[in-house]
Amino acid sequence: MSDDRLIVALDVPNIVTGMDLAAQLGPSVSFYKIGLGMLTGGGLALANELKQEHGKRIFLDMKLFDIGATVEAAVRGIAQYDLDFLTVHGDPHVVKAAKEGAAGTNLKILAVTILTSLDRQDLDNSMIKTGDVQDLVVERAGRAFDAGADGVIASPQESALIRALPNSQGRLIVTPGVRPAGADLGDQKRITTPADAIYNGSDHIVVGRPIWKAANPKRAAQAILDEIKDISHNKR
Repeated sequence: MSDDRLIVALDVPNIVTGMDLAAQLGPSVSFYKIGLGMLTGGGLALANELKQEHGKRIFLDMKLFDIGATVEAAVRGIAQYDLDFLTVHGDPHVVKAAKEGAAGTNLKILAVTILTSLDRQDLDNSMIKTGDVQDLVVERAGRAFDAGADGVIASPQESALIRALPNSQGRLIVTPGVRPAGADLGDQKRITTPADAIYNGSDHIVVGRPIWKAANPKRAAQAILDEIKDISHNKR
């Protein structure tokens, strides 16, 4: 039986490569992320095929940001595909509009707090207000929950802090920036291991390159699944 706490990021060039990877991973992986980089490579078609023909769960990672009416319209269109998760930026007006667009469907709206590829220097360069990155992430998460977000995207280093928020009850924490021990960090800066992310309160972890760049992607995915299974047993 597959464990949908692992979401495999299909950060590959096109639908053909994405379907090939999904075929290699087989029934052991039940949840896939399709991001903005795949949009022009057939991302929506891939999402629909994996969902409707293969019974997979789909996380569409678009990180939408615009005026409320535009976000609402975009989300309403996306909701027709019967997907599972969709990301928007965590600004309250964006979250509220996205929830309006998703009304009456099962699409979960996840708010992006601060990208896991960013650190304090990056925030300074973007003129984001001063303060510790973790504190800002937690503050943005709380505001997104208040605006109606079904969950948030946050680094594994902030999972426990967000889970401690009173308004996090019943909300999802989805964590990118997860790297198995010894894996290349790539462009991620605020990272931890799959086991630590789950232990700290994440509901789902998103892993891409350590799986699809592996010599044996299925074996790499299974090692992560085994790791989070072990940590769940140890928490009991």
